[in-house]
Amino acid sequence: MTGGYQPGTSPLHRAPAGAKLLGLLVLATAVFLLRSPWWLGGICVAVVAGYGLARVPVRRCLRMFRTLLLFALVVFAVQWWLVSLDAAWLVSLRLVAALAAANLFTAVTRVDDLVSAIERVATPLRRFGLRPERIGLLVGLTVQAVATLSTIAGQVREAAKARGAERSAIAVAVPFLVRTIRHADELGEALAARGEGDGGT
Repeated sequence: MTGGYQPGTSPLHRAPAGAKLLGLLVLATAVFLLRSPWWLGGICVAVVAGYGLARVPVRRCLRMFRTLLLFALVVFAVQWWLVSLDAAWLVSLRLVAALAAANLFTAVTRVDDLVSAIERVATPLRRFGLRPERIGLLVGLTVQAVATLSTIAGQVREAAKARGAERSAIAVAVPFLVRTIRHADELGEALAARGEGDGGT
């Protein structure tokens, strides 16, 4: 997931957050149960069509697909080397389909809507001592953290490129770690200010 919510008025944007989350879970389950590369390839095509339906900006799509392609190629090579060519195709297509669908979900779903849907679904867990609002908060923070870290990584790479140091691992890793730790500190302070994480279950 390489970005946050992308405002829009497409059918995917207007669909209820709970229905979209359920659809994502069903799709993720299906891709890990299917063993046919043709079916998995068809799901990948359907997910790509979803980006067009949602009118996600081309720049974001290219950034996501470039990152996903590099990741899939590494996984494909490792699986081919350790297992077999058939296993490499299956695992790579499964990851591409699931991760691309997850990124599309974050692009068409507001975090607040997702948190509200999670809280409604988790309401029965209150009888077991769990707080639905805390579960929703955890999910919301996770989604936002992915987008924030992706943004930080992009800004650090651009800054290193401007200095002509884009090939230096230290020039990228150190600023990224510093800004990530700073973000974590700020997030911890914000949570402490609202009374979360202090002596709770």
